[in-house]
Amino acid sequence: MNTTPRRNWSELFSLQNLLIVVLVVTLSISTLIPLLLLFSKAFLNKEAEFIGLKNFITYFSTPALARSLANTVWVSVLSTTIAVVLAFLYAYGISRAAIRGKSFLHYIALLPLFEPTMMHGIALTYLFGNQGLVSTGFFGLLPEMRIPIYGPIGIVISEVIYLFPQAFLIFITALSITDQRLYEAAESLGASKFKSFMSVTLPSVKYGLISAIFVCFTASFTDFGAPQAIGGKFNVLATDIYKQVIGQQNMSMGATVGILLTIPAFIAFAVDRFVDRKQRAMTSSKSTPYQIPEGKWRDRLYRVFCWMMTIAILIPLCTILFASLIKVWPYNISFSMKHYNFSTVAGSGLDPFWNSLKVSGLTAIVGTIVTFVFAYLIEKTRYLKGLRQVGYFLSILPLALPGMVIGLAYIFFFNDPANPLNWIYGTMAIIVLANITHFYAVPFITATTALKKLDKEFELVSESMRVPFYKTFLRVTVPMCLPSIVEIAMFFFVNSMVTVSAVVFLRSADMNLAAVALVNMEDAGDVAAAAAMSMLIVLTNIVIRFAYELVLKKVKRRTAAWQNHK
Repeated sequence: MNTTPRRNWSELFSLQNLLIVVLVVTLSISTLIPLLLLFSKAFLNKEAEFIGLKNFITYFSTPALARSLANTVWVSVLSTTIAVVLAFLYAYGISRAAIRGKSFLHYIALLPLFEPTMMHGIALTYLFGNQGLVSTGFFGLLPEMRIPIYGPIGIVISEVIYLFPQAFLIFITALSITDQRLYEAAESLGASKFKSFMSVTLPSVKYGLISAIFVCFTASFTDFGAPQAIGGKFNVLATDIYKQVIGQQNMSMGATVGILLTIPAFIAFAVDRFVDRKQRAMTSSKSTPYQIPEGKWRDRLYRVFCWMMTIAILIPLCTILFASLIKVWPYNISFSMKHYNFSTVAGSGLDPFWNSLKVSGLTAIVGTIVTFVFAYLIEKTRYLKGLRQVGYFLSILPLALPGMVIGLAYIFFFNDPANPLNWIYGTMAIIVLANITHFYAVPFITATTALKKLDKEFELVSESMRVPFYKTFLRVTVPMCLPSIVEIAMFFFVNSMVTVSAVVFLRSADMNLAAVALVNMEDAGDVAAAAAMSMLIVLTNIVIRFAYELVLKKVKRRTAAWQNHK
C-alpha cells in the first residue's frame, strides 16, 4: 500500500519532469516574455509612461507611415498571387506531366532558398538598373529596355523569386498525395480532363493552396531584404521598423510597427494549423499513387514552361556571379577577383563571412539538439500533460513571429541591465539564440512528425524493464530518427546563413555577419562587393546541401532495417 505514493512522489521529481519544466522556462524566456515586453513597449512613451493607443494613433495619422502599411499589403497580395500561380503550374508540370530532368527541375526550384533575399534585388539592379545589362541593351548590342525597377516593380519581382520555392514545396507535397482512384472514378463517369481537374485536382489541393497563400503572404509581408535592396523611396513596414529603430532610435514606434507586422502572421499561423489538420485527415493508407496518362501536347507545354521558369531562376544567380567577377560594371568587363577582397568595404575583410559560418554552425548544432530533445519530451513522455501542452504551444509560436519582431523584442528584453541574462547582449550567443528561436517551429514540427512514426512500445518496454529514458533516447530514438535530425541541422544552417531580419538589430559593431554586411555594402553603394558576398553565401549553402544529401543517403542505408521494421 505504501509503494504507490512513493512511486508517484518520485515521478513528480523525476529527471524527465525536471527537463519538461526546463523546456517550458527556456521557451518562455526565448519567445513569450520578450514578445510580451515588445507589445507592452508599444503602449509606452520614451519615458516609459503608459500612453495607451497614442503610438498607434500617431502612426495612422502620419501619412508617410500609414502609406507604408498600404504599400506592404499591396506588394504582398500581388507577389503572393504571382508566386502561387507560377509555383502551382511548375509543381503540376513536374508531378503530372511526363517530362525529363524532374530531379534537376526540383532542385533548381529550391535555389532561391539558399540565396539572401537582398541578392534578388541586387541582381535586378545589375539587369534593369541605370547601368543594367538589359537597360543598356546588353552593352549596346540590342535596343535598350528601361524598366522602373526601383520601387514596387522591383520589390514584387524579388518577392516572387523569394516566395516561389516555398509555395512550390507545399504544392509538390499536396499533389503527391492525390488518390489515383478519384481520377479513375471521374473517367468512368465520363468527365472531361478539365472537369476532372476542377472536381478532383483542385479540391484535393485546396488546403495546400490555402496554406501556400498564407505562407507566401506572411513571408512577403514581413520581408526586409528585398525592399531594402531595391525599394528606393517605396517604404514598407519592415523598412519602417529599421528606420525607426536604427535611424531615429524611436523604440516605441518600432514596437508599434512590429505589432502591425505580427498581426497577419498570427492569422496565417492559425490558418496554417487548421489547414495542417485538414490536410492530414485527407490522407489514407488505401490511397494509390497518381499515374501520368499520355499527353504529348501537355508534356510539351509544361516542358517549355518549367524550363522557362528554370532559366528565370538561374538568370539572377548567374548575373550576380558575373557581376562579382568583373572589374568595373559596365565599363571594364575583364575578369577580376578584387571584389572578393572585402577589406575596403566591409571594414574587416572576410570576418563577417567567417562569423556567419560560426553562427550558422552553432545554430545548427545547438538548435538541432535542443529541438529534438524538446520534441521528444513533449511527444514521448507521459507526465505533466498540461506543461507539455504549454511547451507545444510555445514551440509552434515562432511560426507567427517575423524575424524583425524577434530581434526587436530581444533588444527590449536582453538589453535591460536588470536582466540577469544581459551579459549575452552584443555577443554571438544572442544571435545564435535569435536564429534558433526564429527557425525553431519548422524543425520542431519535423521532429515531432518523425517521433510520431515510432512505436510507443519502445518507451513502455524500457520503462517496464527499468531502463532510464535517456538510454532509450540515445540508443533507440536518435538512431531511428537520424534522417530527420540531419534534415533539421541543414535547415538551421542554411536559414541562419541567409537571414537578415532576426539579427540586423542584434549584431555588435565588431561582430558583423555576411547577410547583414550585404545591407551595409548596398547602403554604401558597394554593390559589386555585395554581389561577391552573396555568392559566398550561396556557394556555402549549396555545398552544405550537397553534403546533406550525401550524409542522408548513408544514414538512410544504415537505418533502413530499423525504419522498415514492424
